[in-house]
Amino acid sequence: MTTTQSISLFGEREKGESVRTQNMTAAVAIANIVKSSLGPVGLDKMLVDEVGDVTVTNDGATILKLLEVEHPAAKVLCELAQLQDEEVGDGTTSVVIIAAELLRAANELIKQKIHPTTIINGYKLACKESVKFIQDNLSVPAADLGKNCLLNVAKTSMSSKIIGSDKDFFSNIIVQSCELIRFTNTRGEPKCPIKTINVLKAHGKSTRESMFIKGYALNCTVASQLMPKSIKNAKIACIDFSLQKAKMKLGVQVLVDDPEKLDAIRQRESDITKEKIQLILNSGANVILTTGGIDDMCLKYFVDAGAMAVRRCKKEDVKRISRATGATFVASLSNLEGEESFDAAFLGSAEEISQARICDDELIIIKGTKAKPAASIILRGANDIYVDEMDRSVHDSLCAVKRVIESKAVVPGGGCVEAALSIYLENFATSLGSREQLAIAEFAQAMLVIPKTLVVNAAKDSTELVAKLRAFHNASQTIEAKKGFKWIGLDLENGKCRDNREAGVLEPAMSKIKSLKFATEAAITILRIDDMIKIYQPSKEDPNSYANAVREGRL
Repeated sequence: MTTTQSISLFGEREKGESVRTQNMTAAVAIANIVKSSLGPVGLDKMLVDEVGDVTVTNDGATILKLLEVEHPAAKVLCELAQLQDEEVGDGTTSVVIIAAELLRAANELIKQKIHPTTIINGYKLACKESVKFIQDNLSVPAADLGKNCLLNVAKTSMSSKIIGSDKDFFSNIIVQSCELIRFTNTRGEPKCPIKTINVLKAHGKSTRESMFIKGYALNCTVASQLMPKSIKNAKIACIDFSLQKAKMKLGVQVLVDDPEKLDAIRQRESDITKEKIQLILNSGANVILTTGGIDDMCLKYFVDAGAMAVRRCKKEDVKRISRATGATFVASLSNLEGEESFDAAFLGSAEEISQARICDDELIIIKGTKAKPAASIILRGANDIYVDEMDRSVHDSLCAVKRVIESKAVVPGGGCVEAALSIYLENFATSLGSREQLAIAEFAQAMLVIPKTLVVNAAKDSTELVAKLRAFHNASQTIEAKKGFKWIGLDLENGKCRDNREAGVLEPAMSKIKSLKFATEAAITILRIDDMIKIYQPSKEDPNSYANAVREGRL
């Protein structure tokens, strides 16, 4: 039964079936927006904001981030895509599509008078069994597939993106940069901190002019042309303040009775900064990176000392360089005694720092960083819109490779996992004698939305291809001799089924597991809602306004 009633608050209360239907409709509407961008032949979306800035992308998280969604249930799905992007980096579109399909299936069951709690319990059980099945039967240790495993993961992630046509070229760059920065922590776990990879964008030339640099590329130039352009065995000082002529603070007044003392005040203002610079140079620093400015008067001291000074660097860049070189990011020269000092221990070191002309810009490249290795990727493209989308594609691929390095397991892509889960959960549902059986059967059916959407986007016959795919997976789970069919997924270019493990269509196992968990949790969150109270905004009308006076008969 559906009721809409006014409540004592200045608002409206809605409960029952209509709330669930509304929530389901909103979720499906959001999923339909991103549905056509799924898969290697998915289409792009063009989003124009109120200022007129254009974004062309097929990344689910970016599309939903730029949409101004007002419906509260639809917002849950937008936040779900953001969560998947932060946690895994890839699979943002599929997680939204699965969540919406689970909601649609649940709504059908509720119409058949099945209680939402039963459906929620069924979904939780189905999700738990799915994760167990993926880990036990479908995940492959990355070590078993050899060196090409990481390349294939990067290619699979990129195949649906704008740089899909150059995936061989870009996958090499991505794997090279991940291999360079990977390390093993104290507990023996491999780590790949992709945030240390600096991705620079420069429009112009073709995408294949993009390059990988062993070292940290800083998008700045030396502060003066008289400074050296290259320094070997660099000692680097990373500071977070300006080296400019000291000025009096606001509100400070100096009353002078002798005009000759004015020169002494000006001289002291210059000397304060000179002393700071001398402290830094005396510590042995020959490269100074600052987030603030350095005025021309102070540059002279660096030129005389033969040091390289770089001003107005991004704070984020200087922090990364300080971590890579082992430097301390210094915010102030003041010490505990209240004096100014700069210790040699604050300096980082690198084999070489040089200014080089790459593409159309001058960049500073830091090579051979002592504490941690650093890598940079420079992307080239026709225009800013294209380069921005390349950046998002490279980020997704880097995240996919990182997940494989850290979790050491992959699964075949192309709808293989979803089809296998669908068959497994259908058989599992029939083995249960409880009410959850119907919910698990619907969960199994909802899994097929991914292969169906992939086939539809590829302009092939979804009914026939998905039926063939299900037949292969049913054979693999029921006939011992045909167990090898469990790797079979879709080949969307030729419109047939193939062994995707052999074909190199691989995804991180963690991506699939997390997207299933997140989609189920989001669907359950929305499914629990059966009551919506909407508070109206209080009107901000002036009680003494002319209109109110007329209405109340005061005039």
